[in-house]
Amino acid sequence: MINHKQVVYQSQLDHKSKMVLRRRTRRRFKPRIFINRTIETTAIVSLLLTGFSGVGAMGCWGLEIIETNADTNIIISGWEYQKNKSLGAMLVSFSAFLGSSLVGASFSIQRDKF
Repeated sequence: MINHKQVVYQSQLDHKSKMVLRRRTRRRFKPRIFINRTIETTAIVSLLLTGFSGVGAMGCWGLEIIETNADTNIIISGWEYQKNKSLGAMLVSFSAFLGSSLVGASFSIQRDKF
C-alpha cells in the first residue's frame, strides 16, 4: 500500500514471528525552522569572527608598537593597515551579530504574539 504521506514496509519479523510494520514519513521543508537555524548560525559565526578579529587587531597593535620602537625612521607601518583592517572586520561582524539577534528576537516576539 503506497500513500503520498507514508510508505509501509513489511520486511522485518521480530523474534516472536510477528510482522513488524515500519512507517517512513516524508520530511517536509519547514521555512520557519530553516529561518531560525540560519539566524542562529549567522549569530554564532559573526560572534566568533568578532573575537578572532579582535585578537588579530590586538596582535597587530602590539607588533606595530614593537616595529615603531625598533626603527624610528619608519613613518607608515604595515601593521597599522592590518590593525585597521582587523578592527573594521570586527566592527562589521559585531554589527551582523547585533542585527541577526534583533531579527531573531523580533521573530520570536511575533510568534509569541505579545
